Amino acid sequence: MKRRTLVLAATALAAASWILPLSAQERLRMATTTSVQDSGLLPYLLPHFEEGCGCKVDVIAVGTGQALKLASHGDVDVVLVHDPDAEKKFMEEGSGINRRTLMVNDFVILGPAADPARIMGTRDAAAALASIRRTGSNFISRGDGSGTNMKEKALWNKAGIKPAGPWYLEVGQGMGAVLTMASEKEAYTLCDRGTYLARMNQIQLRVLVEGDPELNNYYSVIQVNPDRHPAVKGELSRRLSDWLCSAEAQTLIGGYSMGGRRLFTPVCASGK
Repeated sequence: MKRRTLVLAATALAAASWILPLSAQERLRMATTTSVQDSGLLPYLLPHFEEGCGCKVDVIAVGTGQALKLASHGDVDVVLVHDPDAEKKFMEEGSGINRRTLMVNDFVILGPAADPARIMGTRDAAAALASIRRTGSNFISRGDGSGTNMKEKALWNKAGIKPAGPWYLEVGQGMGAVLTMASEKEAYTLCDRGTYLARMNQIQLRVLVEGDPELNNYYSVIQVNPDRHPAVKGELSRRLSDWLCSAEAQTLIGGYSMGGRRLFTPVCASGK
């Protein structure tokens, strides 16, 4: 009986030793753009890092503007975003350190098969937007300060147009919600290719404009500056940044595909 009690106690202790590290697990807060979450990349990628470091990454998926705002307040430890101009400003303000360009995909202009603006096959994105405006065709904008929204604004600016009117709708929503709305309204929208490929079977939209160099979409990982925000987990965020640029992670990123098509191209490099 005594031996049985000892065996049961040992079994309980072994179970406790497995459970306790999980409850005491170190946690890293990452703010990121909705595109890398909605495309499925982070759910695919992060478990590899978490297993290796024995930690948990808590992901906050918002637009790039909101992600950088959270980081500037020290509310997260690291960001993964895609707005180079906003990232440079974030670095110049001293809010971030160790900015690395991690990967690239591209934006595409989506629309209904009927294509009332007749933009299919156009390789000039700004010219395509001008056609959408000229024909008064419906366009759904994220309007949320995200990297996608900033790219859209830059393209309108290049076209010399300030979009406004009943044909142009800013919704303040993430990419998934915008795709659903654009599909329902048979409208045009700008989307990153990864999110489109992840959701293409759920919507009635086609890729109509692609291939313009202006549509290149670079993603960077940036650590929040621990000198400005002592509460951030500088060492753990550095480990994540290093891992994302490692051969293992870059291979995983390059191997992530959907429908036989690679969603992101790894291009890890350091930036200021």
